[in-house]
Amino acid sequence: MSLEKTILIINRYSSFFLDGIKSTLIIAAFSVLLGTVFGTLMATMRMSRIKPLKILATIYIEFVRGTPLMVQLTFMFYGLPMAGITFPDISFIPNFSRYTAGIVAMSMNSCAYVAEIIRSGIQAVDVGQMEAARSLGFRHSQAMSMVILPQAVRNILPALGNEFVTVIKESSIVSVIGIADLMFRTNDVIALTYRSLECLLVAAVIYFILTFTSGRLVALTERKLSYGRK
Repeated sequence: MSLEKTILIINRYSSFFLDGIKSTLIIAAFSVLLGTVFGTLMATMRMSRIKPLKILATIYIEFVRGTPLMVQLTFMFYGLPMAGITFPDISFIPNFSRYTAGIVAMSMNSCAYVAEIIRSGIQAVDVGQMEAARSLGFRHSQAMSMVILPQAVRNILPALGNEFVTVIKESSIVSVIGIADLMFRTNDVIALTYRSLECLLVAAVIYFILTFTSGRLVALTERKLSYGRK
Protein backbone atom coordinates (compact mmCIF):
# COMPACT_ATOMS: atom_id res chain seq x y z
CA MET A 1 0.00 0.00 0.00
CA SER A 2 1.36 3.41 -1.00
CA LEU A 3 0.53 6.68 0.78
CA GLU A 4 1.13 8.56 -2.45
CA LYS A 5 -1.32 6.31 -4.30
CA THR A 6 -3.90 6.81 -1.56
CA ILE A 7 -3.59 10.61 -1.73
CA LEU A 8 -3.81 10.44 -5.52
CA ILE A 9 -6.99 8.37 -5.33
CA ILE A 10 -8.52 10.85 -2.88
CA ASN A 11 -7.68 13.80 -5.13
CA ARG A 12 -8.76 12.20 -8.39
CA TYR A 13 -11.91 10.45 -7.17
CA SER A 14 -13.04 12.80 -4.41
CA SER A 15 -16.33 13.40 -6.23
CA PHE A 16 -17.12 9.68 -6.00
CA PHE A 17 -16.52 9.60 -2.26
CA LEU A 18 -18.44 12.85 -1.66
CA ASP A 19 -21.40 11.53 -3.61
CA GLY A 20 -21.29 8.34 -1.53
CA ILE A 21 -21.08 10.32 1.73
CA LYS A 22 -24.16 12.33 0.73
CA SER A 23 -26.19 9.19 0.01
CA THR A 24 -25.02 7.50 3.21
CA LEU A 25 -25.98 10.48 5.38
CA ILE A 26 -29.38 10.85 3.68
CA ILE A 27 -30.20 7.19 4.25
CA ALA A 28 -28.93 7.23 7.85
CA ALA A 29 -30.78 10.46 8.73
CA PHE A 30 -34.11 9.31 7.31
CA SER A 31 -33.73 5.84 8.80
CA VAL A 32 -33.07 7.15 12.31
CA LEU A 33 -35.77 9.83 12.04
CA LEU A 34 -38.45 7.41 10.88
CA GLY A 35 -37.12 4.71 13.18
CA THR A 36 -37.44 7.06 16.16
CA VAL A 37 -40.96 8.18 15.25
CA PHE A 38 -42.28 4.66 14.67
CA GLY A 39 -40.09 3.24 17.45
CA THR A 40 -41.82 5.58 19.91
CA LEU A 41 -45.19 4.36 18.65
CA MET A 42 -44.04 0.73 18.86
CA ALA A 43 -42.74 1.22 22.40
CA THR A 44 -46.05 2.69 23.57
CA MET A 45 -47.87 -0.21 21.88
CA ARG A 46 -45.67 -2.73 23.67
CA MET A 47 -46.35 -1.02 26.99
CA SER A 48 -50.06 -0.65 26.22
CA ARG A 49 -52.74 -2.21 28.39
CA ILE A 50 -54.53 -3.25 25.20
CA LYS A 51 -53.39 -6.84 24.80
CA PRO A 52 -53.66 -7.16 20.97
CA LEU A 53 -51.50 -4.05 20.48
CA LYS A 54 -48.96 -5.33 22.99
CA ILE A 55 -48.78 -8.75 21.30
CA LEU A 56 -48.50 -7.20 17.83
CA ALA A 57 -45.67 -4.88 18.92
CA THR A 58 -43.83 -7.69 20.70
CA ILE A 59 -44.02 -9.97 17.65
CA TYR A 60 -42.77 -7.20 15.36
CA ILE A 61 -39.86 -6.21 17.61
CA GLU A 62 -38.73 -9.76 18.27
CA PHE A 63 -39.00 -10.79 14.61
CA VAL A 64 -37.11 -7.79 13.25
CA ARG A 65 -34.38 -8.02 15.89
CA GLY A 66 -34.09 -11.76 15.28
CA THR A 67 -33.55 -11.61 11.50
CA PRO A 68 -30.56 -10.19 9.57
CA LEU A 69 -30.84 -6.74 8.01
CA MET A 70 -29.55 -8.22 4.76
CA VAL A 71 -32.56 -10.54 4.59
CA GLN A 72 -34.96 -7.69 5.38
CA LEU A 73 -33.42 -5.45 2.73
CA THR A 74 -33.38 -8.04 -0.04
CA PHE A 75 -36.92 -9.11 0.82
CA MET A 76 -38.03 -5.48 0.66
CA PHE A 77 -36.45 -4.81 -2.73
CA TYR A 78 -36.62 -8.18 -4.48
CA GLY A 79 -39.30 -10.12 -2.58
CA LEU A 80 -42.14 -7.60 -2.43
CA PRO A 81 -42.22 -6.99 -6.23
CA MET A 82 -42.73 -10.75 -6.67
CA ALA A 83 -45.87 -10.36 -4.56
CA GLY A 84 -47.02 -7.43 -6.70
CA ILE A 85 -45.90 -4.72 -4.26
CA THR A 86 -43.51 -2.24 -5.84
CA PHE A 87 -41.96 1.03 -4.78
CA PRO A 88 -42.80 3.93 -7.11
CA ASP A 89 -40.23 5.55 -9.38
CA ILE A 90 -40.01 9.31 -9.80
CA SER A 91 -38.47 10.38 -13.09
CA PHE A 92 -36.61 13.42 -11.75
CA ILE A 93 -35.10 11.52 -8.79
CA PRO A 94 -32.66 8.81 -9.99
CA ASN A 95 -33.07 5.38 -8.36
CA PHE A 96 -35.92 6.64 -6.20
CA SER A 97 -37.38 3.14 -5.75
CA ARG A 98 -34.03 1.79 -4.58
CA TYR A 99 -33.58 4.59 -2.07
CA THR A 100 -37.15 4.10 -0.86
CA ALA A 101 -36.63 0.36 -0.37
CA GLY A 102 -33.35 0.98 1.45
CA ILE A 103 -34.77 3.65 3.74
CA VAL A 104 -37.92 1.64 4.49
CA ALA A 105 -35.94 -1.51 5.31
CA MET A 106 -33.44 0.32 7.51
CA SER A 107 -36.19 2.37 9.19
CA MET A 108 -38.16 -0.77 10.03
CA ASN A 109 -35.01 -2.37 11.42
CA SER A 110 -34.08 0.73 13.41
CA CYS A 111 -37.67 1.02 14.67
CA ALA A 112 -37.42 -2.29 16.52
CA TYR A 113 -34.20 -1.33 18.30
CA VAL A 114 -35.34 2.21 19.06
CA ALA A 115 -38.60 0.84 20.51
CA GLU A 116 -36.64 -1.16 23.08
CA ILE A 117 -34.40 1.83 23.82
CA ILE A 118 -37.41 4.07 24.41
CA ARG A 119 -39.23 1.42 26.46
CA SER A 120 -36.23 1.05 28.77
CA GLY A 121 -35.95 4.84 29.04
CA ILE A 122 -39.61 5.19 29.98
CA GLN A 123 -39.37 2.41 32.54
CA ALA A 124 -36.35 4.15 34.07
CA VAL A 125 -38.51 7.16 34.96
CA ASP A 126 -39.83 6.94 38.51
CA VAL A 127 -43.39 5.59 38.59
CA GLY A 128 -44.27 8.42 40.95
CA GLN A 129 -44.02 10.83 38.02
CA MET A 130 -46.97 9.17 36.31
CA GLU A 131 -48.93 9.01 39.54
CA ALA A 132 -48.28 12.70 40.21
CA ALA A 133 -49.35 13.67 36.69
CA ARG A 134 -52.55 11.61 36.95
CA SER A 135 -53.33 13.15 40.33
CA LEU A 136 -53.12 16.58 38.69
CA GLY A 137 -55.79 15.59 36.19
CA PHE A 138 -53.64 14.51 33.23
CA ARG A 139 -54.94 11.71 31.08
CA HIS A 140 -52.57 8.75 30.64
CA SER A 141 -51.62 9.87 27.11
CA GLN A 142 -51.04 13.45 28.27
CA ALA A 143 -48.90 12.32 31.18
CA MET A 144 -46.88 10.09 28.87
CA SER A 145 -46.25 12.78 26.23
CA MET A 146 -45.83 15.79 28.52
CA VAL A 147 -44.21 14.34 31.64
CA ILE A 148 -42.71 10.89 31.09
CA LEU A 149 -41.26 11.11 27.56
CA PRO A 150 -39.39 14.43 28.11
CA GLN A 151 -37.65 12.86 31.12
CA ALA A 152 -37.02 9.62 29.26
CA VAL A 153 -35.22 11.52 26.48
CA ARG A 154 -32.33 12.24 28.84
CA ASN A 155 -32.03 8.55 29.64
CA ILE A 156 -32.17 7.33 26.06
CA LEU A 157 -30.15 10.01 24.25
CA PRO A 158 -26.80 8.14 24.48
CA ALA A 159 -28.42 4.95 23.20
CA LEU A 160 -30.15 6.83 20.38
CA GLY A 161 -26.83 8.37 19.46
CA ASN A 162 -25.28 4.92 19.33
CA GLU A 163 -28.16 3.81 17.12
CA PHE A 164 -27.42 6.63 14.65
CA VAL A 165 -23.75 5.63 14.59
CA THR A 166 -24.76 2.01 14.03
CA VAL A 167 -27.10 2.96 11.18
CA ILE A 168 -24.31 4.93 9.47
CA LYS A 169 -22.11 1.83 9.53
CA GLU A 170 -24.89 -0.60 8.60
CA SER A 171 -26.02 1.62 5.71
CA SER A 172 -23.14 0.14 3.71
CA ILE A 173 -25.37 -2.89 3.17
CA VAL A 174 -27.69 -0.93 0.85
CA SER A 175 -25.00 -1.14 -1.83
CA VAL A 176 -26.23 -4.68 -2.54
CA ILE A 177 -29.41 -3.27 -4.12
CA GLY A 178 -27.54 -0.71 -6.21
CA ILE A 179 -27.79 2.39 -4.03
CA ALA A 180 -24.78 4.64 -4.65
CA ASP A 181 -23.75 4.99 -1.02
CA LEU A 182 -20.18 5.31 0.19
CA MET A 183 -19.44 1.59 -0.12
CA PHE A 184 -20.97 1.41 -3.60
CA ARG A 185 -18.89 4.37 -4.75
CA THR A 186 -15.80 2.86 -3.17
CA ASN A 187 -16.33 -0.26 -5.26
CA ASP A 188 -16.65 1.98 -8.34
CA VAL A 189 -13.24 3.50 -7.57
CA ILE A 190 -11.76 0.05 -6.98
CA ALA A 191 -13.03 -1.02 -10.41
CA LEU A 192 -11.36 2.00 -12.01
CA THR A 193 -8.05 1.92 -10.15
CA TYR A 194 -7.56 -1.75 -9.15
CA ARG A 195 -6.28 -0.41 -5.82
CA SER A 196 -8.54 -2.26 -3.37
CA LEU A 197 -6.53 -1.71 -0.19
CA GLU A 198 -6.10 2.03 -0.64
CA CYS A 199 -9.76 2.56 -1.59
CA LEU A 200 -11.05 0.52 1.34
CA LEU A 201 -8.73 2.43 3.67
CA VAL A 202 -10.18 5.72 2.43
CA ALA A 203 -13.71 4.39 2.96
CA ALA A 204 -12.83 3.18 6.46
CA VAL A 205 -11.39 6.57 7.42
CA ILE A 206 -14.48 8.35 6.07
CA TYR A 207 -16.80 6.06 8.01
CA PHE A 208 -14.73 6.67 11.13
CA ILE A 209 -14.92 10.45 10.67
CA LEU A 210 -18.70 10.28 10.20
CA THR A 211 -19.30 8.07 13.23
CA PHE A 212 -16.80 9.88 15.46
CA THR A 213 -18.31 13.28 14.59
CA SER A 214 -21.83 11.98 15.20
CA GLY A 215 -20.76 10.54 18.54
CA ARG A 216 -19.20 13.84 19.63
CA LEU A 217 -22.34 15.77 18.65
CA VAL A 218 -24.50 13.39 20.67
CA ALA A 219 -22.16 13.70 23.66
CA LEU A 220 -22.33 17.50 23.40
CA THR A 221 -26.12 17.43 23.29
CA GLU A 222 -26.17 15.07 26.26
CA ARG A 223 -23.99 17.43 28.29
CA LYS A 224 -26.25 20.38 27.46
CA LEU A 225 -29.34 18.44 28.55
CA SER A 226 -27.63 17.35 31.77
CA TYR A 227 -27.06 20.93 32.99
CA GLY A 228 -29.00 21.43 36.15
CA ARG A 229 -29.80 17.74 36.51
CA LYS A 230 -28.78 16.46 39.92
